[in-house]
Amino acid sequence: MVVKRFSLRSVSTRIIFLGTSLSFLLFFYAYSSVSDGYNISFKDDNNYSCSPLAYSAGKWAFHPKSNASTFTSRDDALKFSGFDSCASSREFFWHLAADNQDQWSRFPAAHNWEWVPSRQCQGLRPFNAEQVVKDLVEQGGWFLVGDSVTENHFFSLSCLLYPHVLGSPNYTASPNFDRAWPQFLHLNPKSPLISRIAFPPGFDINTTPLVAFRRIDLLYSQQELIDIHRAAYPSTPKDFKLFSDEPVWTLPPSDYLANFTAPLPHGNYRTMVVSTAGHWTTTLFSGFRDEKKASKGYGIDRVLKLFNIAMKKWSDEVQSALRRNEISGAGKRRVLIRAYLPGHEDCHSHREPWTKIKSYSQNWYNWNNIKEFNNIFERVLSARIKYPDIIYLPIDRPARLRPDAHTTSDCLHIMTGAGVLEGWSHYIWHFVTRELVG
Repeated sequence: MVVKRFSLRSVSTRIIFLGTSLSFLLFFYAYSSVSDGYNISFKDDNNYSCSPLAYSAGKWAFHPKSNASTFTSRDDALKFSGFDSCASSREFFWHLAADNQDQWSRFPAAHNWEWVPSRQCQGLRPFNAEQVVKDLVEQGGWFLVGDSVTENHFFSLSCLLYPHVLGSPNYTASPNFDRAWPQFLHLNPKSPLISRIAFPPGFDINTTPLVAFRRIDLLYSQQELIDIHRAAYPSTPKDFKLFSDEPVWTLPPSDYLANFTAPLPHGNYRTMVVSTAGHWTTTLFSGFRDEKKASKGYGIDRVLKLFNIAMKKWSDEVQSALRRNEISGAGKRRVLIRAYLPGHEDCHSHREPWTKIKSYSQNWYNWNNIKEFNNIFERVLSARIKYPDIIYLPIDRPARLRPDAHTTSDCLHIMTGAGVLEGWSHYIWHFVTRELVG
């Protein structure tokens, strides 16, 4: 009989092998769970208890918010979504997708879903409106920058935080609004939370916003982009016209960075949430449009090249501004880039979420290229040493799986209450209060 000798080395080797195999299986599970054409990378997961990708690698689960089943009036949208009301008055029932009676059959189905992150997402607390309000005062507010989809996000946040916040301006009293108007959420002086909040010195309930939204479609003014293009392509003919007359709302970074970094009592922001791409089209950037390239996005490749140049310059300028602000003793601030979201074709015919992202059959707007815009911004910010305070958040996948969650007027904007916009607020709150230090 042959007796095998006991070997610590062989046991250690087996343990290492089993550990490596288990790690591989966990990675394979996470990757396969989102195998819907997304370029998922878990390179930064070890740094976070619930990374943006781990959060996004989940699924929509059936979870009704109300026992009601019949939609009989516009106000039922609040009941189905679980909100008491909303602080913002801007296009109130449009944001709730309740402004068109012909589409009321979409309810309550559109509100009956909840996003469940992947198993790799650990430590994500349930959304707590009272704690969020407290954090926005004590740890600093949010400054939202983007187009009308970001405005959707702002409106949703005004519902999540109601009645503890007040919205302004009052669009009911001023119906002739300008999309360029800044919008704010302030702490409601009547909120019972006030006695439990540790207010920073200089905070004024009537003056200091908790959240602001600025409509900034391109992150630069049009003249700045003309100058950036001219510097990058100096041989461009002098009569070249970059932009069409298509309406656009945008500002220079110097303007909104000054708002973002304003000291108390006028500002107490610590996080700027940015999203852009929707208006980077060949109809706005008409100088690039080529009707002969219909199958290739009408010249969208030239728009993407300018976007790449502009976002590198923007990231340099913003990081420099954040560094100067911190050195001056004004405190640390950070910028989160939320991945932009394309729309869905024939969205109003859908009545439930997808389990897998589907390809487009048409070439609408720049939707087919949104992933390329997002990838450009992500690649720019992958230089973490260069841009330590600007972080890319790829949390767009939950929305990509919700063709049923759009407003009544189009298939790009997202309704409040369906869980998509609310998920953005939930994860951003987690990220800034749990994943970021300082």
